[in-house]
Amino acid sequence: MSAARWRRAMNNPAAVGSAALRPVVPSPSGPRSPTAPIAEAGAESFAGRLRRAVQPHHIVVALALVLYPVVASPFFVYQIGAQSLALGLIALSLTFLGGYGGMVSLAQMTVAGMAGYLVAIFGSSSAAAISLGWPWWLGVPLAIAGATAFAAAVGWLSVRTEGIYTIMITLAIGVAFFYLAQQNYTLFNGFQGFNKVVAPTVAGIDFRQPLPFYLLTLACALAGYFFVKHLVRTPFGIALQGIRDNPRRMHALGFAVTAHRVAAYAVAGLLAGVGGVLMVWYNGRISPGSVNTGAMINILIIAVLGGMRHPIGAFIGAIVFVLLQNFAIDLVDRERFNLVIGGVFLLIVLFSPDGLLGLWAKLRPHLQTPTSTPRRQA
Repeated sequence: MSAARWRRAMNNPAAVGSAALRPVVPSPSGPRSPTAPIAEAGAESFAGRLRRAVQPHHIVVALALVLYPVVASPFFVYQIGAQSLALGLIALSLTFLGGYGGMVSLAQMTVAGMAGYLVAIFGSSSAAAISLGWPWWLGVPLAIAGATAFAAAVGWLSVRTEGIYTIMITLAIGVAFFYLAQQNYTLFNGFQGFNKVVAPTVAGIDFRQPLPFYLLTLACALAGYFFVKHLVRTPFGIALQGIRDNPRRMHALGFAVTAHRVAAYAVAGLLAGVGGVLMVWYNGRISPGSVNTGAMINILIIAVLGGMRHPIGAFIGAIVFVLLQNFAIDLVDRERFNLVIGGVFLLIVLFSPDGLLGLWAKLRPHLQTPTSTPRRQA
């Protein structure tokens, strides 16, 4: 950027911010504009971004997941498959915040719990004196909207800090919500929570059954995954990644750093809210134990296990976590489960900071068959 253009940016940053969204043609003799990637993303059509986001291997994996109930028992379909997808959707919200926004939040399970509580309050449950009994098509969107607004409020409070301070603020919000839910009987029914919060029956399909509920969680997980894949290629997503790498420079270029970060929290809240609704339907209940400190840490463990550099890492980490949760007790006592999870987490952090995806990236070159190079003729 030339000195004259830099002075114009300092005098009128809003103009530069709007100009950043217009296509920038780099000069053959001059340097590339810092806002060129954002301009190119804005010029690319929705169909082009979708074509780049959906690759052939995505279609193969999606078909395999659809056909998974054909070869799996109802236990594996519901207990393993559906739970992994619902937890992965909540972890995906943290992966989006941490991997693309550089903001690690421990309140994502709190946001999911807020959606779960709102579903129980707006819908039907064992606490008939508190639940309003609204139909699912009204209560569920309101619950997700409430969780999104709550996440935006959490972001508005925490984006003014960085690093460990952001983690501590979100942890404090999560702990405060836990004690509020535990001690408030008028709205949250205290430590008992809400029981008999079941999935609805729509068009004759009972989503309480393993197969329909699995397909519902699969549809939501695929929608969340491709939504994030598309979003990170939009001007907003590229600007968010620029803010992650250098917020001061992005502010100097005219971007509203705080607004982008709060919007990222709102998007993450939307994902976590959908996952929270699925989890309360999966468990059939919600209580303060669903949003305690252990549950908040579990989401962080899932995101780190899979790898926070790619959206699919959230679901890989969720599958590993759920498998350990269900089968580790066959090798150790149930009370030792946290020790097993902590050991796996420690090994992943020590040997592969990028999670299982990073470990696969390291091992992949060694697993490939070396190709023979042709001889050079004399």
